[in-house]
Amino acid sequence: MNPITTQPGYGAGGATVSDWQTSIFDCCDNLGVCLCGFFCPLCLSCQIASDMDECCLCGASVAMRTLYRTRYGIPGSIFNDFLCLAFCPNCTLCQLKRDIDKRKAMNAF
Repeated sequence: MNPITTQPGYGAGGATVSDWQTSIFDCCDNLGVCLCGFFCPLCLSCQIASDMDECCLCGASVAMRTLYRTRYGIPGSIFNDFLCLAFCPNCTLCQLKRDIDKRKAMNAF
């Protein structure tokens, strides 16, 4: 029996491998997103969920980050997603929103 070493891609053809558009600590890349993430993380979570056509309560979840990561072929694991949200939740939300905004600007969202 062969172990599964990669997560399945999103959709029929699978996603191409890419990476996050910014790192988790690139707050200066978009100060508006970072200010929102630190002073009103629930608002940012709802914006993220709305962007992804999901329930507002799902924006700050491991499942949402994992869904986004697998949809765009971003390497990582569910465990890594959990650690990011457990130890740096605001920075993790900001990273996800910045990535969504950059992909929208490139018409790749």
